[in-house]
Amino acid sequence: GAVQELLHRPGPRRGRHQSRAQRGEGHQLRAEDLDQDAFTYQQAAFFNELSGRVQEVLSYPVLKHLLNTSGISRHPSLQMDMVRLGIGLYGIDNDQKNLTQVSTLRSTIAQIKNLKKGDTVSYGRRGVVHRDSVIATIRIGYADGYPRSLSNGAGKIWVNGKLAPIIGSVCMDMTMIDVTGIPGLREGDDVIVFGKELQVSELAKWAQTIPYEILTGVSQRVKRVYFEE
Repeated sequence: GAVQELLHRPGPRRGRHQSRAQRGEGHQLRAEDLDQDAFTYQQAAFFNELSGRVQEVLSYPVLKHLLNTSGISRHPSLQMDMVRLGIGLYGIDNDQKNLTQVSTLRSTIAQIKNLKKGDTVSYGRRGVVHRDSVIATIRIGYADGYPRSLSNGAGKIWVNGKLAPIIGSVCMDMTMIDVTGIPGLREGDDVIVFGKELQVSELAKWAQTIPYEILTGVSQRVKRVYFEE
C-alpha cells in the first residue's frame, strides 16, 4: 500500500498499516529540488521506518520503492527494490540532461496573410501588429490542449528552424503566429508545437505550468502516430 505522509493523498498514516500488502510505495514530494534534499531524506527515513514495521508483521517479503524520475537521477542511494520511471519514459526530467524527448506535437499552417501596421489579430483585438507583418494561422487551439496562457507572445512555435511568437489570443481551434522574416513558408507546411526542436519543458515554463500538464492535456481529438524501432 502507499504511505500517506505530507503529500496527504490516500494511504496509511503513522501507526497504521494495511492488513495485506505486497509492496510498500512512497512518493517523494520535492525530489527534484536541491534546496529540499534534507526534507527528501527525512521523508525516506520515515518511509523506511513505517515499511519496516509492516515487514515485521508479515511472513513474506514486501517490495519497496520510493523514487520517481527526479529521485532516480538525484538520489541513487535511495533506490530500493524498484523505482518508478514516470515522465522520464518520455525523456523529461528536471535534472537529467541526457534523456531524449520521445514525443512531438505537430500542426500545419492553414493560412498565411500579409497584415499592415496597426491591424489587429484574434478575439478582442488583443494582438496588435506594430509593423507590416506576415501572420500564419496554424491548426491548433485550446480545444486541442494548447494553453490560452500562451497568448500574446507568451508562447512560440517552431517554424522552419526559427521560433515564431503567438500573436493575439489562442483560439479554440486555431492560433496565429508572427512569421515575419521566416522565408519559404507555404500553407500546409508542418510546424512544431513541442518536440526535439522545442522542448516541452520550455513550453511548460512559458505557460507557467509543468510538463506533466502539457503532455496529459493534449486532447483526444489530436491524432496519435506511434513509431517502433
